[in-house]
Amino acid sequence: MSIFKRNKKQSDRTKAAPKPSYTRYVVKMWFLYFLGLAAVAAVFWMAARGWLGPMPDFEDLENPKTALATEIISADGQTLGKFFRQNRTPVSYDELPPHLVHALVSTEDERFYDHPGIDAKSTVRAVAFLGKRGGGSTITQQLAKLLFHKEGSKNILERIKQKIKEMVISVRLERQYTKDEIITMYMNTYDWGHQAVGIRSAARIYFGKEPRELDIDEAATLVGMLKNSSLYNPLKRPELVKKRRNVVFHQMYRNGYLTEAQKDSLQQLPLRINFTPEMHDTGIATYFRERVRRFMKKWVREHPKPDGSYYNIYTDGLKIYTSIDSRMQRNAEKAVEEHMKNLQKEFFRQGKNNKTFPFVGLSQKQIAQLMDRAMRQSDRWRVMEKAGIPEDSIRKSFETPQKMRIFSWDGEIDTVMTPYDSIRYYKSFLRAGLMSMEPSTGFVKAWVGGINFKHFKYDHVDQGARQVGSTFKPFVYATAIAQKHLSPCDSFPNTPYTIKKGRWGLTKSWTPKNAGGQYGGWLTLKEALANSVNVITARLIDMVGPKPVIDMVKKMGIKSEIPYAPSIALGTPDIKLYEMVGAFNTFANQGQYIEPVYILRIEDKNGKVLYEYKPVTRDVLSPQIAYVVTNLLEGVTQYGSGARLRHTYMKNSPVYKRAVTGYPYAFKNPIAGKTGTTQNQSDGWFIGYVPNLVTGVWVGGEDRAVHFRSIAYGQGATMALPIWALYMKKNYADKELGVSDKPFKRPPGVDINLDCEKPSDSPTGQPEDSPLEDL
Repeated sequence: MSIFKRNKKQSDRTKAAPKPSYTRYVVKMWFLYFLGLAAVAAVFWMAARGWLGPMPDFEDLENPKTALATEIISADGQTLGKFFRQNRTPVSYDELPPHLVHALVSTEDERFYDHPGIDAKSTVRAVAFLGKRGGGSTITQQLAKLLFHKEGSKNILERIKQKIKEMVISVRLERQYTKDEIITMYMNTYDWGHQAVGIRSAARIYFGKEPRELDIDEAATLVGMLKNSSLYNPLKRPELVKKRRNVVFHQMYRNGYLTEAQKDSLQQLPLRINFTPEMHDTGIATYFRERVRRFMKKWVREHPKPDGSYYNIYTDGLKIYTSIDSRMQRNAEKAVEEHMKNLQKEFFRQGKNNKTFPFVGLSQKQIAQLMDRAMRQSDRWRVMEKAGIPEDSIRKSFETPQKMRIFSWDGEIDTVMTPYDSIRYYKSFLRAGLMSMEPSTGFVKAWVGGINFKHFKYDHVDQGARQVGSTFKPFVYATAIAQKHLSPCDSFPNTPYTIKKGRWGLTKSWTPKNAGGQYGGWLTLKEALANSVNVITARLIDMVGPKPVIDMVKKMGIKSEIPYAPSIALGTPDIKLYEMVGAFNTFANQGQYIEPVYILRIEDKNGKVLYEYKPVTRDVLSPQIAYVVTNLLEGVTQYGSGARLRHTYMKNSPVYKRAVTGYPYAFKNPIAGKTGTTQNQSDGWFIGYVPNLVTGVWVGGEDRAVHFRSIAYGQGATMALPIWALYMKKNYADKELGVSDKPFKRPPGVDINLDCEKPSDSPTGQPEDSPLEDL
């Protein structure tokens, strides 16, 4: 009984015990949840207000501050080069191939078109697994990072703040831009390394293409590099980049942009890289680009922005449209390279027995003085002197061997050499310049200032004035024909000629000599100019005087100083190649001078025109006189010093085999031109033209004492003419260039006799140019 009662009491107590309540736990849980949401919202609100650090305002989002490269564009629409601190040139969405966009979205942000800038699913996954199963950043967040704070902080708290700010900015960007615009901005902003900032630079540098030309495997390679372009560097780690590219293919298959068969096939492709770096010292038209830079440096000072500040050619994204044709420019550079490499080989061969090489005719004392000037003018000397280093220490540094990379025609060479020896080494290389222009417009089509811009900065088109030799003679002939109404068929005695002391300001009598001292008989003006006969040119300038000749060449754009002396007839003045080509262009342009033009238009990054060229022209000669001079100059290439453009019978000549690169040329079309050679063969010239293209070439050493010993190798017909010939052959091979092979157009009203009898043989034997002698 007692047992029963005890059990009953226990049962009663059990029934009376209250049920446990979870309400307060649920309330706490919801409180903490909403508190967390409120905290997160507060953090984002504070970030939006800028309390976690500066945030971009509307203007910053509308116009993100990105440095844009200034682009130099050729007449045929090719990029010649850029001025940049960051090599970025933006493209539009239409220029991105669809497979590039598909690869990007598949790999970097699969739900890109569905989220408002933040992908909640990816963010939660990244937080839950600490990023081990993929990051949480959307394309928009990556763009926000690139635009507004670049690298992520290594401080964990600071990085969290950055992530929060990225999310806020991403939402703002999504509100302000379309999805296509965000993709375009991202692709224009990312840095792929090797100065490849933005998709256009990346496509050009890694594949030598424009973005729209990228194949699917190339697009996938660039998208794969987005993970980390320093790590996934195709030049350093090609196998790693290939694996990453194949991951991109898998993602494209996963998202329905590729079939399985396409994916498998593409993954078998080798990694294709065509590395084409874009640096200031490399690429096409390097000397011309530097000329443009000098032009722009002056232009920006003279044309400020509306707010008074100056344009920055390295960051403002200007577009400079030029007259250069990239195809003709490449032809010109290739012609210079082919001939100069060959000519230099012969110059080195002949210099082996010269104890003072590369100098000819200088004493050891003169060489020491020349080298001393070269040291003092070097960058090394200037930098050390500016740093306050004593002169004896500076001189000692020039005698201390150092590791250096030097130029050679077979590629750069790593060596150990004293700076003094390197100066002498570089002086042993012959230099060259070429400029080509269109007669009717003045547009410069090709500009080669030297043999290698990286190692030889001096521009021999418009920086260096050199003695012009016989290329000056056509100006004397033109003046005499215009003033005296002479005909190319008029004859003069080929005999020694003296201009007496006191005439034309001479302090002593002047009797020039012909090359080789060859005289005799009578020559027509056409024969005399064709064979560069000095004595007949002297007769002509004595007939008209120096002043009319000087006045005429000044009207033809020659700004270099021309001394008042009859000796100018034989080419004693130092004149720039740029000026000489512009002057010869007057003959080709029917007597009208037109200033050479190389910058046609400048636009800002939005396409607003800031500058447009205006042609500068003036009449110098009548069309009839200009045509007569052209007829004279045709004789030079028919049977004079330029006849090697046409004949083929010197194939076995040692000179032609060794130094006349590309011979025979066998031109059949009309060509007007003139060779030029100066005293001791220090300078070789050839300026020639066809109806729609005028081209001038100069070749010589940095110092006048650097030259060939013999005129056979040192004359303009050997040093310069082959470059002209090679260049024109390449131009004619490209029919799209439209270089004329037609006769020169004869203007109405030519009443001067041009139909001379067939010229006699040259009085000096095989035609060669006449160097200056006994001036």
